[in-house]
Amino acid sequence: MSEQGVVEGPDGLPRCPWGLESESMADYRVYHDTEWGRPVHGDDALYERVSLEAFQSGLSWLTILRRREGFRAAFADFSIKKVAEFTEADEERLLADPGIIRNRAKIAATIANARAAAALAPGELSELIWSHAPASDGRPVPRTFADVPAITPESTALSRDLKKHGFRFVGPTTAYALMQACGLVNDHLADCHVRDAV
Repeated sequence: MSEQGVVEGPDGLPRCPWGLESESMADYRVYHDTEWGRPVHGDDALYERVSLEAFQSGLSWLTILRRREGFRAAFADFSIKKVAEFTEADEERLLADPGIIRNRAKIAATIANARAAAALAPGELSELIWSHAPASDGRPVPRTFADVPAITPESTALSRDLKKHGFRFVGPTTAYALMQACGLVNDHLADCHVRDAV
């Protein structure tokens, strides 16, 4: 990881360096400023994030971010109930959909994960995920990217719990990315202008 700390944007605001990679990646800046690290609750909303993080595995997050609307259209706005009812015909449709990442294993996992989520009681997926949020007062505030871990004991435990309930493509690294994106942890760097808002 880079030792780089915050970087000043064209608007004069300090940000985590990944949020300012280049003007051609302005999508990152908006995502960094308005979504990443802000708390996400609700079963369908968290199922969407689990799904997108799984699709991101091995790819750039920007690739997923720019196709998010395509994913939402393809997967019934990530309604757990609707995706859990997808058939083999739906899987074939998804494999031909240019608006998403056409990876058979990830598509199958997204459908299987909807079925796993549907088997839980309402609110249970959200409760399960949030039960792994560490106490914020005991976490050191990252000053550079080098201070941000790729996995933690909490993400390892979250991964294990999700797998126990039948979820796929939810290894400890993916689970930690989910925790970062959904506000279970605040990994905005110490001097990032978004950190206090999160």
